[in-house]
Amino acid sequence: QVQLIESGGGSVQAGGSLKLSCAISGISFSKYSMAWFRQTPGKERDFVAGISFSGLTFYGDFVKGRYTISRDAAKKTLYLQMNSLKPEDTAVYYCAARDGVWTADVTQYDHWGQGTQVTVSS
Repeated sequence: QVQLIESGGGSVQAGGSLKLSCAISGISFSKYSMAWFRQTPGKERDFVAGISFSGLTFYGDFVKGRYTISRDAAKKTLYLQMNSLKPEDTAVYYCAARDGVWTADVTQYDHWGQGTQVTVSS
């Protein structure tokens, strides 16, 4: 009964901010690594940010300090704070989790949210 539910997406102007949330149930935060991916039509799902079960964080090269991934085990929620958004950030954002070590490989994640749309206008 692992379930991931994203929220917080929407439409913003370039330079604006959004905070995505992913409510996760049915897993142990001390054993699962988590990540955010994004995808646009016709393209592969790309790695955005990840956090290991030990709390180490990792980011895609395009982030350049604009995004912050975090989690709150007490609230059973994964977050992605996105600042200084650009039109090229427009995509569907997915949260994901896997039982084990962190990886940026999209094929290694076992559980996925339904996705939330982020649209950045300019």
